[in-house]
Amino acid sequence: MGKISGAEIFVKSLKAEGVEHIFGYPGGVIIPIGDQMYDDDEITFHLTRHEQGAVHAADGYARATGKVGVCLATSGPGATNLVTGIATAHMDSIPIVAITGQVKSSLIGNDAFQEADMSGITRPITKHNYLVKDVKDLAKTIKEAFHIARTGRPGPVLIDLPVDVQMDKAEFKYPKTVNLKGYKPTYKGHSGQIKKIIKAIKKSKRPVIYAGGGIIMSEAAKELTSFARKTNIPVTTTLMGLGGFPEDDSLSLGMLGMHGTAYANHAVQSADLIIAIGSRFDDRVTGRLDTFAKDAIIAHIDIDPSSVSKNVQVDVPVIGDAKNVLKEMNKLVEKKGFEAWHKQIKKWKKEVPLIYKDDNKLRPQYIVEQIQKTTKNEDVIIATEVGQNQMWAAQHYTYTKPRTWISSGGLGTMGYGFPAAIGAQVGKPGAIVFDIAGDGSIQMNIQELATAVTEKLPIKIVILNNGYLGMVRQWQELFYDKRYAWTVLDRKGATMCPDFVKLAESYGAKGLRITKKEDVAKAIKTAVKTKGPVIMDFVVEKEENVFPMVPAGESINNMLHGLA
Repeated sequence: MGKISGAEIFVKSLKAEGVEHIFGYPGGVIIPIGDQMYDDDEITFHLTRHEQGAVHAADGYARATGKVGVCLATSGPGATNLVTGIATAHMDSIPIVAITGQVKSSLIGNDAFQEADMSGITRPITKHNYLVKDVKDLAKTIKEAFHIARTGRPGPVLIDLPVDVQMDKAEFKYPKTVNLKGYKPTYKGHSGQIKKIIKAIKKSKRPVIYAGGGIIMSEAAKELTSFARKTNIPVTTTLMGLGGFPEDDSLSLGMLGMHGTAYANHAVQSADLIIAIGSRFDDRVTGRLDTFAKDAIIAHIDIDPSSVSKNVQVDVPVIGDAKNVLKEMNKLVEKKGFEAWHKQIKKWKKEVPLIYKDDNKLRPQYIVEQIQKTTKNEDVIIATEVGQNQMWAAQHYTYTKPRTWISSGGLGTMGYGFPAAIGAQVGKPGAIVFDIAGDGSIQMNIQELATAVTEKLPIKIVILNNGYLGMVRQWQELFYDKRYAWTVLDRKGATMCPDFVKLAESYGAKGLRITKKEDVAKAIKTAVKTKGPVIMDFVVEKEENVFPMVPAGESINNMLHGLA
């Protein structure tokens, strides 16, 4: 084979990595790549209506499928519009490769038109990034980028690609292997450390498994479930770990933390052994650090050594892949009763259950429950925006399978859910994908309705419309004497700004407005039967709050429950 252009090398390299979908938005300095892909039918380019929509879609695709998500943007503002989504993926350890066009190599550093230093801008929020200076390095760079994104603790990698490199020519030879000096993730846990955990379990009377997003990323849900059932140890998950352990199992404590179940928080605070797997002890989980699980021996299994003892001092660290370590532990564990411990947990579940006021008013928690009830025999993926809608979706839907929950955890990115749902729907075309949203968050990337409509993606958008930026308003109600500064979305003397039904129809989607509790199930069934995208505008109780809630700076067992 003779020499071919960098653009052709780029496309061939993506095919070698098994890429089937790219989400992006064009611009001047990536025209050579667009032209190369014009007649290509192996990779589908999904034209989003904003670059942030593209990167969130790539992220949602990665979470739903376990594959590396790919997004593409032009230089300057197109590239910088990816930054929020790259940071979102970085915080949640999501494997994406972001490709940005760049001005000619000779113009870099000269403040050329639409030039931005993407390598410098994204250095703190990528696992690694590249500026390709020679077309001869392009195939090798792409091979390395995908390897870094998907291995070890996954994360985003950026490739900045000058337009002249796309047009220059070189011979194409795609590397078969990657050998990066200094990058050798540890997949197998130390046998001695694993035995220490087994020994701690034998001595324990009140153990808890605390599982995070690493369970999902390492495809370890099956091994975790086996481990919990073999040992009879109760399991609580983080927001990112939802679906990693079946919540309909009697051993499930649900989610812990600021808006976790009261019984999960009580169990963690009372435990004498915490086995953390693929989690990072973030502040929303631990609450006040000096009071967190004071009487517990803490074991931590994680592939990223920098996460161990970062926030909470660990007694038994095990560096390795969660799936591999759990496989080894499952060979060694023996079942224990922990009768007194389970009796106490049952008591907490009875005394402080996850409840809300059940009356004839339209409450968001009821809507989430009805989504599950009306689709119980279907393959469902729940994506969310960020805020109250996210917490209600986490609390009141029962997650039993991995990769069915897609939400921005660490960064808490408003506007994430809808484009992420687009990526999930592309990756899982047979699934029913819901985006549970607030009337504030949904407007941040509402333009992606055009993408969903033109591509005939049957996403069901559930707007829990309370006329507020609800989570901030909740804090203002509880801690700032109801001084609702900047959180009121309804216009004075008017409502429906925007009118989401008319907005849906203007894009060519179906719009439904629901104001009564008795109409909820019917609306969801109608939406599911509709072939294209649907917006369901649920006009809910305006000042409904998310409970339980741990106030900032408090211990996680010091919760506000909301109901007497």
